[in-house]
Amino acid sequence: MAARLWLTLFLPFAGGYFLSYLYRTANAVIGPLLTAELSLTAGDLGLLTGAYFLAFASAQLPLGVLLDRFGARRVEAALLLVAAVGAGVFAAGQTSAQLAIGRGLIGLGVSACLMAAFKAFSLWFPAERQASLTGWIMTAGGLGALVATTPLESALHFTGWREIFLILAGLTMLVALWLFVSVPERAEKPQPESLATQWAGVRMVFASAHFWRFVPLGLTIIGGFMAVQSLWSVSWLMQVNGDSRALAADTLRSMNAAMLIAYVLIGLLATGLARRGIGPIVLLAVGVGVSLLTLGLIVSAGGGSSAWLWVAYGVFSSFGTLAYSQAAAGFPLALAGRANTAFNLMVFIGAFAVQWGIGVLIDALQTATASPAAAHRYAFLVLLAGQTAAYVWFLLAGWRRRAAPAHAPQR
Repeated sequence: MAARLWLTLFLPFAGGYFLSYLYRTANAVIGPLLTAELSLTAGDLGLLTGAYFLAFASAQLPLGVLLDRFGARRVEAALLLVAAVGAGVFAAGQTSAQLAIGRGLIGLGVSACLMAAFKAFSLWFPAERQASLTGWIMTAGGLGALVATTPLESALHFTGWREIFLILAGLTMLVALWLFVSVPERAEKPQPESLATQWAGVRMVFASAHFWRFVPLGLTIIGGFMAVQSLWSVSWLMQVNGDSRALAADTLRSMNAAMLIAYVLIGLLATGLARRGIGPIVLLAVGVGVSLLTLGLIVSAGGGSSAWLWVAYGVFSSFGTLAYSQAAAGFPLALAGRANTAFNLMVFIGAFAVQWGIGVLIDALQTATASPAAAHRYAFLVLLAGQTAAYVWFLLAGWRRRAAPAHAPQR
């Protein structure tokens, strides 16, 4: 049974999330080409690339209702077709507006890839396996991020970025078909809730103090890392370190490869560690704390930041994904889809805001006569300050929860 589920359920969802992460990260490498071809400012590039995150975020609340009502298989397969259309529009785009529309359709189309997987896992696998499954599905995403680095940069020597996106459109259609045909559905189907009841569940999630403990982490740390990984890491390496595009792509590849190993280790070890008293919440707190330290070292080193610091930043940022299962753990199983998508909404709002905001801030600082390198450093310092505040909030909220009287209501 487990082997069959791995082949028919896990792998199709892994294929979808592989594509989602590849789409998300690709602009880090092709960004300089877009800037040169369309004469974009940093703010323009941040907004264009961030259209993916904005469309992704806008889908999250209705997506939670759709997943709980129609199931992960049908919802994700249909949306992947939208992503395929978006990739085609992006490939054909001649203006920044057209590219932004294509990028937005891609973001909308892959908006269910992780949440649908979590929903399906919650139905078909026991609770003690959820942390490991999180690690394995993130491994699939890590592979997508890895392909979007040096392999993508190498492919650009043989073909154009437009042709690459046409190929991705075809692959996305194939994965949509694979997922629709392969993924099983539960034989027993509970009576669907009314839409009013389902939206009441969404309100219940947003009214929960447990949920808001994790929201700042999602906005600034997980979303902030997405913004850095998918665009501003390569910009930093080229503008601050003085690296070539190829060398910057190599560093990003090393970071994503290390993240992939971290996801595999989370998948292999999380369940065993939990049985020994080291739960996912501890892994989350330690990993995120060290990621802040490494980002601080990158910013303080400036142009002297080495590749190993970026590798460490990627490794420890990968622990932030555990916040998804921990945020959803405070709610009944029936609310799993809505809790996960509500949290994902916060993550992608943060990713869009950080990705565009860094670009706007860099433009403003350069207008005020700061060098490109100094502008990047100040923008990253603002990000680090926001992430540190979110981490302190997360720790204090956990401390308050533990210190609350045993009879006090906990959500």
